[in-house]
Parts: sequence; structure tokens; C-alpha cells
Amino acid sequence: MANELSRLDDNLVALLATGGVNSLGLPKQKIYLLSVVVAGTSFVPNIEEIASHIDKGSLLRMVRQPKNEYDEYAIAFFYEQDRIGYIPEMMNLVVSRLMDAGKEFYAEVTGKAKYNNWIKITADVFMVE
Repeated sequence: MANELSRLDDNLVALLATGGVNSLGLPKQKIYLLSVVVAGTSFVPNIEEIASHIDKGSLLRMVRQPKNEYDEYAIAFFYEQDRIGYIPEMMNLVVSRLMDAGKEFYAEVTGKAKYNNWIKITADVFMVE
């Protein structure tokens, strides 16, 4: 499935909250781009509480943060209203440029594990076209 184009369901379209041409109800497809380990989870003060609600298949919003003091190409992952981390810096350049050009993205959690004090969350990143 990761290498196929597929239609988006209504819940995902609501998550993306698109407007413009997309408000016409034109069909959308999700395009698999990459798999990541969410970076920076250990810097989220309440990550254990947030992670207790995250399961395989949970959807993550992706928010571009061009004014991030550490990385001008930063893209944050949000679960509901909580930031849980970022796309790793070495993998965010192309996605950030596409986001800056108006492309829409989201991520789907593929796994979650706890190693000592670290919550490891893995996700697949998709572009919506």
C-alpha cells in the first residue's frame, strides 16, 4: 500500500481542512513519501500522557515552522492540539519546500514503543494531491 495512490476518506479530508479548489469536492489522493522516527519526543514535557492516546493508524497534522530558531526547514507533528515532535532535520528540506509551495501533508503513525525514558513514534508521511 505504501507505494500506491489511494483516495482519501472523509475523516482525513476534515483533518486537512482544505479550502480553495479543494472545497469543490474534487477527489484527492494520498502519495506516500517517506517513513520517519518522530524527532524531539523527549523534549515534550507530557509526552507519556499524549502518547497514551496515540495508536498505530493515528493521524498527525504537520505544521511548517519557518521561524524555528534551530531549523529554518522545521516541520512539527501534532497529535490533536499537542506538538509531539518534528520531522528529522536531515529529512525535512524537500517536504518543507513543498509545504511552502502550498502542498498539503499529513502523517500516519506506524508504531510506538518506549525505551527507558524515550517514547519512539514512527510515522509514514503522505502528500495530498
